[in-house]
Amino acid sequence: MKILVTGGAGYIGSHTTLALLQAGHDVVVLDNLANSSAESLRRVGELAGREVELRRADLRNPADLDSVFSGAGIEAVIHFAGLKAVGESVAEPLRYYTNNTVGTVNLLTAMDAHDVRTIVFSSSATVYGATEEVPLTEKLPLDAINPYGRTKEQIEDILADLGEADPRWRIALLRYFNPVGAHESGRIGEDPTGVPNNLLPFVAQVAVGRREKVRVFGDDYPTPDGTGVRDYIHVVDLATGHLAALDYLAAHAGVHRWNLGTGRGSSVLEVIEAFGRAAGKPVPYEIAPRRPGDAAVSYADPSAALADLGWSATRDLDTMCADHWHWQSQNPNGYADA
Repeated sequence: MKILVTGGAGYIGSHTTLALLQAGHDVVVLDNLANSSAESLRRVGELAGREVELRRADLRNPADLDSVFSGAGIEAVIHFAGLKAVGESVAEPLRYYTNNTVGTVNLLTAMDAHDVRTIVFSSSATVYGATEEVPLTEKLPLDAINPYGRTKEQIEDILADLGEADPRWRIALLRYFNPVGAHESGRIGEDPTGVPNNLLPFVAQVAVGRREKVRVFGDDYPTPDGTGVRDYIHVVDLATGHLAALDYLAAHAGVHRWNLGTGRGSSVLEVIEAFGRAAGKPVPYEIAPRRPGDAAVSYADPSAALADLGWSATRDLDTMCADHWHWQSQNPNGYADA
């Protein structure tokens, strides 16, 4: 198939673009490069043995989208493009609602106008909110607690309404847990702008000497070591989940929802220790107060993805950390080193 990947120069987008190319699909990437680098796609092309077509465009501009779809022969869309920092979304909600929610409405409008009605959407476990119920199943009510999470929830609602209104649409909503790791080559990986918002890239930057130590927010949770427990999933496993969802949609119309996680939780200290093993040296950390809104434990029930898609995560925490370290140690400053 010929697939448009929005946000394809980003962390998950670049790994999925590579997986698509390796599976024999043709790919067009749409990205405004606001939080990503064209270098990632150059390396994807290098790994795949063929160049990636990048269209610099913005979802907030309908004319950009019309130009990308016109005559391109696109058959399906995998939609990653969006802003994703929780704290930033609290400080700048209008920017998030405009970029993520309005941008997606523009994308769907362009798709409909060009008779493209298959979409795999990059959603998030943040749509479940601060529920203490574990494991998290797709049947739980949605209750996002910050503007970033609410944009994901709103987009899921929009897509559900669209699928209900028009049976020609084929829609997959993929709720990710915590993507980590990197391609085993070490050529592509996570390169966050500014201070990382997530644990693994922060740990990696400490290990490589860019930051002094990791702050562990809370050590008095009701968990085995007192630190928060989360479901971490290797980004390459996540990428293969998108291909499985795309294959499923080829045979099934309607709206479908799947958690993509491992079904296992790892604590903050377990992650830090595993990364230290990968790096061959301890990663310094300090205990800090809890952050408001953080659940003690959160992990997926991924059984629906296994039953429907035949997909499950295969890489363990040590592999995630080893691959992440391979990327970070070769690219201490990310793509800026290129």
